[in-house]
Amino acid sequence: MLDLRQICRGVAPLWFDFIRDWDRTLRARNYPETTRYSYLLAAAQLDRYLLDNAARLNAEDASADPTEVQRGHVEEFQAWMVATRSASTALTKHKGLQQFYRWLTEEEDLVRSPLERVRQSKTEQKLIPILGDADTAKILATCKGKQFTDLRDEAIIRVLFNTGARLAEVTGLTVGDVDLDLDSLLFHGKGAKERRVRFGPKTGRALSRYLRARVGRRGFGGQALWLPARGVVPLSSNGVKIMLRRRGRRAGVADVHAHRWRHNFAHEWKLAGGDTGDLMLVLGWSSDDMPRRYGASAAAERAQLTHARLQIGERI
Repeated sequence: MLDLRQICRGVAPLWFDFIRDWDRTLRARNYPETTRYSYLLAAAQLDRYLLDNAARLNAEDASADPTEVQRGHVEEFQAWMVATRSASTALTKHKGLQQFYRWLTEEEDLVRSPLERVRQSKTEQKLIPILGDADTAKILATCKGKQFTDLRDEAIIRVLFNTGARLAEVTGLTVGDVDLDLDSLLFHGKGAKERRVRFGPKTGRALSRYLRARVGRRGFGGQALWLPARGVVPLSSNGVKIMLRRRGRRAGVADVHAHRWRHNFAHEWKLAGGDTGDLMLVLGWSSDDMPRRYGASAAAERAQLTHARLQIGERI
């Protein structure tokens, strides 16, 4: 569960009131927790930036009241994000603030959004490297113990590797979403779209072992699938991110995150000659653009293998 007060730490009282009410709307519209966190954080960070730079930006009113924010304030914030973080981070904040100010206009607290004429930051489309068999084997080797966290972490990693599911979909699984008779998982994807995806024997074994270890632990009676090492609050997406980084460091594998397995899944599917339409169904995509983007970092490998198979110029 998101800690709204922690996200909004240091913001002005009126900003907090607006952000809290906006979060109620996001929850009512069934936005995933990861999306809500990203949106709410963008609004809170804008106010903290305005508070820190109120005099320089002539933003005293805006730092106290989000309806007083002007286009220039947002552009200054965006430029600061590019300089101190990255263009992609600035783009994420822009999208979150677009939604915040769209909601403020819906609520009739504003007539026009200050982001109406603010352009998004240009970003380079970086190729995300896949996380293949060799590195995944090293990471799984760190989960060979019998401790609860070893069994849990192996099950999470195998689900990510075997299904290519999104991080939020895996962390959002409930006990009822696991079907050990049909060897499948029910994922709750973006836009409240559900899909059932099969898993293989090794993933099934890891899930079965974890479910047995889960029995009797604190929080065991709840529906959330992934329980913490201590306490009763289910493992969040951020908790899984931290776990994956920790496992990656122990395995000597850099930059371990869930999305790399999603790219790997798309690459392996294409490498095996799988149908693009089927891939879209399995990974929960609705845009034809997604199959081109995912696994792009390994496209050269696929092209070389196809070249070798076709033997162009070598048949005579």
